[in-house]
Amino acid sequence: MELHARDMVNWFELANEKIKQNKSYLTSLDQPIGDGDHGINMARGYQEAVNRLLAKEYSEPSEVLKDASMALLSKVGGASGPLYGTAFLKMAMAVKGKDYLDLESLSVGVKAALDGLKQRGKSETGEKTMIDVWSPVATYFSNPSSFHSNGLVETARTAMEKTKDTMATKGRASYFKEKSIGHIDPGSASSCYIFEALAEVIGEKE
Repeated sequence: MELHARDMVNWFELANEKIKQNKSYLTSLDQPIGDGDHGINMARGYQEAVNRLLAKEYSEPSEVLKDASMALLSKVGGASGPLYGTAFLKMAMAVKGKDYLDLESLSVGVKAALDGLKQRGKSETGEKTMIDVWSPVATYFSNPSSFHSNGLVETARTAMEKTKDTMATKGRASYFKEKSIGHIDPGSASSCYIFEALAEVIGEKE
């Protein structure tokens, strides 16, 4: 399995489509426990990322990831912009110099992104943030021999659903304490869509 620069652009195009389709849902998740603008911010940021990526030619995946991270940093409002921007920038740095990404290098990239999220958000797994999806996904990637795109989707969706029963202890949702229980974390939901998109790209190569 080899993901080249064009495949990475395709990843962001697919993620953009999923976020656009679910913009209202993401916003509805954010209304009870956040600012109510996650869907709007994510849709704006990912459209800008895709516009930027389609305007250039790339020779290696890390260049795509870096440009996408810059677009998300500048266009996604709230806490999500810096977090997603950091994740993809760390991923870009971890795979820099590679002509294509295989499962091993993707694993390294996702782990670097997770570490970046933890550092930037000063958060850990179990605090009802997007880390609750990125962490199990990173673990799933860490065993390439048993990896399958369907398993990636299942891992991301299960992790997202689990945030519903978690009390938020980080971010704006933490202000709601026990009232945050019963709501899926918006950042976990958008992260799930992003990994579903990646699974589609990988699935075409399996």
